[in-house]
Amino acid sequence: MDKIKLGAEVYTWFMKEAGKAYENKLGHMIDIVSKSGFKGIEPIHFWMGDLSDPIKLSDTLQEHNIDLAGIALVLDWNNSKETDEEKRQADQIISNLKHFPNAVLCTVQMPTGRHDLAERRLNLINNLNSVSKRAFDAGIKVSFHPNSPPTSTNRTEEDYNVILNGLDSSVTGWTPDVGHIANGDMNILDKMNEFSSLINHVHYKDWDGNPEWKLMGEGKVDFKEITKWLVNQDYSGWILCEDEADDAINDPDGVTLHDGKYCEENLIPIIS
Repeated sequence: MDKIKLGAEVYTWFMKEAGKAYENKLGHMIDIVSKSGFKGIEPIHFWMGDLSDPIKLSDTLQEHNIDLAGIALVLDWNNSKETDEEKRQADQIISNLKHFPNAVLCTVQMPTGRHDLAERRLNLINNLNSVSKRAFDAGIKVSFHPNSPPTSTNRTEEDYNVILNGLDSSVTGWTPDVGHIANGDMNILDKMNEFSSLINHVHYKDWDGNPEWKLMGEGKVDFKEITKWLVNQDYSGWILCEDEADDAINDPDGVTLHDGKYCEENLIPIIS
């Protein structure tokens, strides 16, 4: 079995009409991801439709011969501890992931502003560590995924240093999203080297700063160099393509097929 496996994240489809255009179409996304040559998929926890039922999801994945790479748990986590509703949603996904022992709980904070930043970064750390401990105790691998919109509390180098150093590394790792790192005005490999011990899940998206995202292989991110670095680090786990190029708004299927071909031609020779 390959140590590094390539998959896709469903945000590529979510971009159109804030998810409404592909509501309850996770089965379609699974089909396209499979046809693209990817080995796994990562849905968003609140956007799984009928396939939020783990039995139905498992059957659909098996039908297309791909794995559940993870589920992105996207919550606000703005308070000093989880709200009752946040805890309910997190515990439901943790319960579902017990059916998929090799899948990752990928924690993501919904960007809601940079006000009261110091306090809210600490609140985020507390919430992440709390959720991650429950998932870890249930036998689930956990990984925190920062993002870089202007309203994110986890977009700059200072944010990364505060939050990643505050994570309980005994229960959670870190998902470097290489495009978000670049968009936060950081050097990708410098940051990955600095926190290499935390890396247990990886997201790829391309970026050129004009203003942000490009189709995979058409921006400034050196995916070959990063993939070689991961191989040299003896990384074992998923690399998930999460293409946010403008092309994806109107043609997420075509973009995913493009990314699969790019990976086949450029990245699979490195990881094989």
